[in-house]
Amino acid sequence: MASVLIDSNVLLDLFDERSEWFAWSKAAFSDVADGARLVINAVIYAEVSVGYEHIETVDLLLPDFVSREEISYEAAFLAGKVYRNYLKRGGTRRSPLPDFFIGAHAAVAGHRLLTRDARRYRTYFPGLQLITPT
Repeated sequence: MASVLIDSNVLLDLFDERSEWFAWSKAAFSDVADGARLVINAVIYAEVSVGYEHIETVDLLLPDFVSREEISYEAAFLAGKVYRNYLKRGGTRRSPLPDFFIGAHAAVAGHRLLTRDARRYRTYFPGLQLITPT
């Protein structure tokens, strides 16, 4: 069965019906849920949890059928290399961006990535299969 890593921006859209991206994220999530195993990691969980006071609230919002996976050391190594390339291209952030860990996890594990923010993933993970609005 194919697997899809769900980016935090899609989950945050699903948690807020007022989001301008709610309709797209809901439809895309439903489409991939029909034929793929859905996955998140600790970085995605952390990004989603920022607006909530209690872990139980976040756990209730996440569907039970979404699997939780660890980020491998191979993916962490790739995230570091991609971050180095980012800095060489003029990037200014001084800590590895969560997107690098998310993209590396998807790339190393062979997941497709459901996201609405494809620019950085396309630049730094050109072989990664993306599911995006554009």
